[in-house]
Amino acid sequence: MAIFRIERFTPLPAAEAWRRVTDWERHAGAVPLTSVGVRTDPPTRTGTVFVARTGVGPLAVDDPMEVVRWSPPAAGRAGLCELEKRGSVVLGRASIDVRPTGSGSHVIWVEEVRVRLLPRWGDPLLSAAGRRVFGRVLDTLLGD
Repeated sequence: MAIFRIERFTPLPAAEAWRRVTDWERHAGAVPLTSVGVRTDPPTRTGTVFVARTGVGPLAVDDPMEVVRWSPPAAGRAGLCELEKRGSVVLGRASIDVRPTGSGSHVIWVEEVRVRLLPRWGDPLLSAAGRRVFGRVLDTLLGD
């Protein structure tokens, strides 16, 4: 499995950083050729399912995910969202941790991902690509 970790500090309060990084549809704006659709009714909670579709036409890949833990930040407490990737091509899990700080918040994104048919020797390349792409996602979401 490819594993990567991204951290960002932001002046945004934890509740606002959380709202931005868990607004699933907005993730598509930072990833080329990607759309995101939420398949369950709002609000986001444990059991929410959404699908990131990346690519064009028959070359697109679906990455369905389910929220398996949903604990928004509150009263100085960190928030934690855990996702399970449930696709036929992309498998794994991700966590998004938003911690309040004295000057805003600290966002930590950790992902463990496996792409079927990608040999294990490709994991370091996948990790590097994940850090780059999702680092840009966090920069975009937190910078708006």
